[in-house]
Amino acid sequence: MVNTDKSWFHFDEIEKLDSPALVIFADRVKANIQTAIGMIGDVRRLRPHVKTNKCADACQLMLKAGITKFKCATIAEAEMLGIIKAPDVLLAYQLLGPKLQRFIQLVKKFPATKYSCLTDNISAASEQAKAFSEKKLETNIYVDLNVGMNRTGIPPGDAMELCKFCSSTAGLKFAGLHAYDGHIRNPDIALRIKECDDAFTAVQELKDNLLKAGISVSNIVAGGSPTFPIHSKREAIECSPGTFIYWDKGYLENSPDQNFLPAAVLVTRIISLPSATRI
Repeated sequence: MVNTDKSWFHFDEIEKLDSPALVIFADRVKANIQTAIGMIGDVRRLRPHVKTNKCADACQLMLKAGITKFKCATIAEAEMLGIIKAPDVLLAYQLLGPKLQRFIQLVKKFPATKYSCLTDNISAASEQAKAFSEKKLETNIYVDLNVGMNRTGIPPGDAMELCKFCSSTAGLKFAGLHAYDGHIRNPDIALRIKECDDAFTAVQELKDNLLKAGISVSNIVAGGSPTFPIHSKREAIECSPGTFIYWDKGYLENSPDQNFLPAAVLVTRIISLPSATRI
C-alpha cells in the first residue's frame, strides 16, 4: 500500500536547519523495523544490510528491537557495527590484499562481534585461509553464489569444490551460502516470485548435494529488499533487506506489496532564481 500522505515530512523551524541535510524520522524508522520483523516472523532470521543507513543510531534502533545479525558492504560499516557491539556481522565482500588485513584487525579489535566474510573461488579462499591461520584465527566464511546478478559469486552448479575446500581448510569455518538476487525487482509480485523461485532452485540443489556429501550447510543468507517478502517465507533462510529502514520513492513504486514507510527526506534550499525555468 503506497502512502500518499504528504504531511508527515513537515516539521517546525525548518528555517533553522542548515542544508543540505538528511532528516530522519525516528518514529517511522521504528515502524519499518517492526514491519520487517512482522514479515519474517522470527527475528533471528533477519540480517538487515546497513549499506542504506551507514548509521550507528539507526543500527542501535534495530538492536533494541531484538535484531542481532547484520550485513554490510565495507570495512567502515563493519567497524561501525563493531563499535556498537553488534553480535553478528557479515561483511558481504570478498576480502583480499590490504582489506583482508584490515578485516583481521577488526576481528581482533572487536571480540564481542562475530565477523564473517565471503569468498567465490579457491584462489581467494586460499589467501584468506593463509591470512587467518597466520593470526591463529578460524573465521566464518560464506560461499558467494551468482544467481543471476552477474556481479560477483560462483554459479551454484560450480560451487561444490569451493564449499568442500572451505569446510576442510585451516583458518576457515564454512558458515553457509550467500545468494544476493538484486537483479530481481519486477513490480509485478507474481512475476517477481517466479523469477526469485527460479533463481533460488539452484541454491537449494547445491545445499542438497552438499548434505549428500556430508557437508553441513548451517545457514543461507538470501535476497535484498525486492525479494525480501519471498525469501521471508522460506524456512531456515536468513533475509538481508536494507532499504526498508528508510524506504524511498523507487521502492514505493516498484514494491507496492511491501508496507514500509518513507522515513527520510533531503532538505535543500533554493538560493537563487536566475530565470523562470532555472533554480
